[in-house]
Amino acid sequence: MRVSRQRRLIAALLLNLVVVAAQVVFGLVSHSVGLLADAGHNLTDVAALALSLLAVRLALRAPTASRSFGWHRSTILAAQVNAVTIFAVTAVIAYESIRRLLHPSAPHGGVMVVVAAATLLVNLLAARILAEPHPDLNMRAAMLHMVGDAAASAAVVVAGLVIVATGASWADPAASLAIGLLIAWEAAGLVRETSEVLLESTPGDLDVDALARVVTGVPGVEEIHDLHVWSLSSEVRALSAHLVLSGHPTLEEAQTVGALVKSTIASSFGIAHATLELECETCADDQAACAIEDAGVTADVPG
Repeated sequence: MRVSRQRRLIAALLLNLVVVAAQVVFGLVSHSVGLLADAGHNLTDVAALALSLLAVRLALRAPTASRSFGWHRSTILAAQVNAVTIFAVTAVIAYESIRRLLHPSAPHGGVMVVVAAATLLVNLLAARILAEPHPDLNMRAAMLHMVGDAAASAAVVVAGLVIVATGASWADPAASLAIGLLIAWEAAGLVRETSEVLLESTPGDLDVDALARVVTGVPGVEEIHDLHVWSLSSEVRALSAHLVLSGHPTLEEAQTVGALVKSTIASSFGIAHATLELECETCADDQAACAIEDAGVTADVPG
């Protein structure tokens, strides 16, 4: 039985609450900025997981008159907010790490190793809980938080071992800087991908030319134009297009062709919602009537 996303997010959130409490206590005891930096990152993960959980619950809401597409975009917004918070945490970590490099202190390497190793195992477990074969951006953001935490904990373990072996106190803030760079790289990718969805860009893994060939290969379809494909979320794709049908079919025949096109692109390209304008002739020779006009601009449409 597949566990729901909500339950998996709750499990990961609880694990992270335990991790944050442990890292703060032992970070203060060991005077380790690495542990405290990792605790700060995990604290943002608690908020991130809570936000992801809220977004999943919102996405399950039914469409309304004011939100005809429902709340699918809530998961994208949650992923983008999470990415932005990562940048903020990175700045704090970088500042504190540089300060410690300039004014070094002597952290307790043994405590760092033990706590960070335990944290590493917990983060790997949380990442495993959140992993999916084809995750949406919201779940991917949550999982990447956990993967980033695991890598950060591994860096603290290495720093602790270096300190135990050599007494080099610089290893702790250096590990923190490495954590910050890892987090920033992770966040940049999320911002880019979520922005593409919010800008209604064509999904990166969708070949528009291939889609057009499949549509024109459906019996009764002669041409496709004014084709737009975008994402409401990582899992919900929408399409609008004008189809020129062969001959002059009756309304019933045209609707049959349209239904066949919708079922074909749904199974082949994962298009969940398609709006098709069925035509016997193309809109205009230059298709100017199909173009999207800027607000407030009146297009000259042939009468």
